[in-house]
Parts: sequence; C-alpha cells; structure tokens
Amino acid sequence: MTAINENFLKLKAGYLFPEIGRRVNAFVEANPKAKVIKLGIGDVTEPLPPAVIEAMHKALDEMASRETFKGYGPEQGYGFLRDAIAKHDYADRGVKVNADEIFISDGSKCDTGNILDILGNDNLIAVLDPVYPVYVDTNVMAGHTGSADSQGRYQGLVYLPVTAENDFTPELPSEPVDVIYLCYPNNPTGVVATKETLKKWVDYAIENKAIILYDAAYEAFITDSDIPRSIYEIEGARDVAIEFRSFSKTAGFTGTRCAFTVVPKTLTVKSSAGNDVSLHQLWNRRQSTKFNGVSYVIQKGAEAVYSEAGQQQVKELVSFYLENARLLREGLEKVGIEVYGGVNAPYVWLKTPDELGSWEFFDHLLEKAHLVGTPGSGFGAAGEGYFRLSAFNSRENVEEAVKRIQKLME
Repeated sequence: MTAINENFLKLKAGYLFPEIGRRVNAFVEANPKAKVIKLGIGDVTEPLPPAVIEAMHKALDEMASRETFKGYGPEQGYGFLRDAIAKHDYADRGVKVNADEIFISDGSKCDTGNILDILGNDNLIAVLDPVYPVYVDTNVMAGHTGSADSQGRYQGLVYLPVTAENDFTPELPSEPVDVIYLCYPNNPTGVVATKETLKKWVDYAIENKAIILYDAAYEAFITDSDIPRSIYEIEGARDVAIEFRSFSKTAGFTGTRCAFTVVPKTLTVKSSAGNDVSLHQLWNRRQSTKFNGVSYVIQKGAEAVYSEAGQQQVKELVSFYLENARLLREGLEKVGIEVYGGVNAPYVWLKTPDELGSWEFFDHLLEKAHLVGTPGSGFGAAGEGYFRLSAFNSRENVEEAVKRIQKLME
C-alpha cells in the first residue's frame, strides 16, 4: 500500500489565503453587484517598470536566434545578475556579499521553505507570533513539529509573541534554539527592526550556535536611513545568517518570479561527527539537484532593475505603494482605529475595533463595506484581535477603501 507524508495531515484545514479566497468567492456569488476591493493578499497591481519590460523584450528576441539562444543557465544564476546584486544591494551600501554567495531563484517564499532540505530534523525552531504562515507550515510538512493546539500553535515550535504590549519587539528565547525565522520589514505587522534589535539576535545566534533565516523581501520599502536593509549590516551576521530577498514587491515580479538567497561561505555548522560543514555547499548541491534555475529572459529583466532608469522607476513604484500605506494608516487613525506599520512597509496592521475577533472583523468588513483584508489570527495565535491591510492596489481603490471604512465606523 502506498504511504503518504502524514505530516501534511497535521496542517490546519487550509492555507490562510485560499480560505480567504473561498469566503470572498462565496460572498461575490451571493452578491454579484457588489464591488469588492481586495486589500488582503500582498499581490502587486502596477505594471512592471519600463526598463524591465524593455530588457525582457530584448532577451526574448535573443531566444529567437540560434546565435544568441540560451538553454540551461548557470546553476546559481547568470553572473550578470549576481554581479549587479552584489554591487548595488550590498557593496554600494558598505556590506560584504560576494556574487558567488548569491543564488537566483523563483521566489523567497520557495526558498524559505526549501532551505529546510539542508537542515536537520532535530533542530528547535523559533518563529515570531504572528508569523508569515509559510515558515510554520513548511516545518510541519517536514515533520519538525507535533500537532497543533486549539490556538493553532504546533508542539515543538518556540513561539515569540509580538504585540502592541511589547512594541512588536520579541524577547529572545528563554531556551537555546537552533533556527530562528526573522522577517523585516515584518509581514504581517509592518514593523521594522533597529540595528540594536538585530545585534541582539546576531549575538544570540553566535552564542547558541544557531542559524538566523532572515526574510528581507520588503527591504526596498525602508525609507529610514537608520534602519538596516540587510542583516549583514550587523557585525558577525555572515557567520550565522542566511538572507532571502525578492523582486516581487520591489519591482512587481509577483507574476514573473525572481528572487535570490544569500548563503555566505563563512557560514558553517557542525555535523554529527563534529566536522565543520559549509551550508553554502549544501545549498548549492540542493539547488543543482532540485532546481533548474530562473529563465534567461526573467533574469535579464531583473538585471534591468539595477540600471539607472530601472532604479528610478523602482523607486517611483515603491513610493506609490508607500503612499497607499500612508493613506490607509492615516485614514484609519482618523476614525479612532489603532494602527501599526505602514511607514517603512507596505502593510498596515490594525487593532480590530469593538473587540471583534479577527475573522469576525473580516466578515463584517466584507459584508458591510465590501472590503477584503487578512485576519490577524491567520498569522498565529498572537495575531488574534488584529487585522492586516495591504497597500498593494490602485490609488483609486485605496482611497475608496478608506472612505468605506470611515463610513462603517461612523
């Protein structure tokens, strides 16, 4: 008889966003004339920057000629893109990351899950709560947890609550952990981490021989010069951290798929035999075996992000979404709603009014204002009583959404 991976049976009924989709679809079917505005899933709405489109067109034309056609690319990604990343995202900001430490991929979501392939099954994992669901669910799938309790917390994971009461700054684990997921600017809360906060985590990882999995997918939205955009700005981080970044929200690549992961060559762990093992080598071996790379056309588009025109166009794109976030944040504050995030991040995290539960507020907002957001409890037990709104939408829809919420709160 065929066996299955029964760890999947531990997962809660459905991934958060498909459940949102199910509820929204049911509402739309019952109310076909309702104009529903979706500020739930963090999917971009604005077109790719012109410089990216131009580069992709040129690359596609190359694929039409035998002389310039490209088949399988280099396993880590094309050198032209890795060199551009190393220079513009790191060297120009005084951060040491070598091009050969960069791995091009089809998404940071994929990589934050796939990285578990090279880590052992006996690690004690720490996550913030609320948390991006992928971090938890992929560990459940890999068999690193027990079952979930009534609040949705899984046995075997260390949850670090982040709420208004602690200024959304988690306490260090009270017990030694082996792997720590950090995401800044944070999804879902929209808060950022100071250099002092990240230094505490790096020092903790060094002391406890732990690894930090640092998701910096939203770093382009940081406008405060005092806030780190990479964990490698912190001394010692190269020895304890893997960083994940994405072009999805930075340059609108959610539909074209391109990201990268940095695994420093100085990052090593001990094998059961006590030998130093390079995580860079393990990740290279994993990618070479299970992944055939991002297409040449897409990588040329990503390279164009770093051109002079591309940088200006991406800056304008990021500013557009940040303005949306400002409109949401200030519009909610005007009607007395407690709001967090939305300054150096594209997400607004709000306290649900009238002590409504997260899913109660979701249904209330959908039914009364025809608006879609994301229930905080979908990100973890500590997210109960909170709600996330995304700034990824048109200006017209964001302005209309603010009007509807304000009217609802009258």
